[in-house]
Amino acid sequence: MTQKLAIAIVHGIGKQDENFAEPLSKQLKKRFSKQLKGVISNPSEELIIEPVFWQPCIQEHEDRIWKNLKMAGRMDWKKLRRFMIDFAGDAIAYQPVPQYRKTYDEIHQVFAQSFRKLAERAGDKAPLCVLAHSLGTIISSNYLYDLQVEFGGTRQIIGNKVRENIGKTPLEKGDTLTLFYTMGCPTAIWSLRYSDFGLPIAVPSPRLAAHWPELIGKWVNIYDRDDIIGYPMKTINEAYQKA
Repeated sequence: MTQKLAIAIVHGIGKQDENFAEPLSKQLKKRFSKQLKGVISNPSEELIIEPVFWQPCIQEHEDRIWKNLKMAGRMDWKKLRRFMIDFAGDAIAYQPVPQYRKTYDEIHQVFAQSFRKLAERAGDKAPLCVLAHSLGTIISSNYLYDLQVEFGGTRQIIGNKVRENIGKTPLEKGDTLTLFYTMGCPTAIWSLRYSDFGLPIAVPSPRLAAHWPELIGKWVNIYDRDDIIGYPMKTINEAYQKA
């Protein structure tokens, strides 16, 4: 009997279509099937893929502010301005501030709900792989960090509404996190928020061995030398070097 793999695909910054994950999902299943052809029957059915579509949590606010701004008078470069609202607006709106973390928690609720669907479809203890792009890498890292802190017994860090959406399965609590792929990741820029450039999440999860002692996890960061959003991570600080 085989164990299905749970894969969460997280989109990046800017306007997104709800079917954003379909092209990548098709390629993953196609290549996975090619690698395991003749080893197991119907390899593509072993990949349980769930998109984490968080954009709607922010888009309504961005649409409203653009509508309000257009009433102020003439502006040049309207397409570029709208692009900036959709692009930079995502990153700004996501950041929690003292006494207000509504958007942060709403987006993390989407993650909790997506992980629950994965647990239901792939199994409570299915190895978890997260593939994230752009701002989605930051959000994924934050959510996984919150899970590791809270369920690692360090301190209560997750918002109440988010916690209500997290079940008791190992997958939903992040225990089975095995693989983390970040693409076009701006973590190097985000690290400026901390004097020592912050701490990375643990990949694999510190609790993975309790469920899958034979698995070896890894974190792969993919960036393009011409991409001014994506950066390498190993040299951010000593902690990232080890991670």
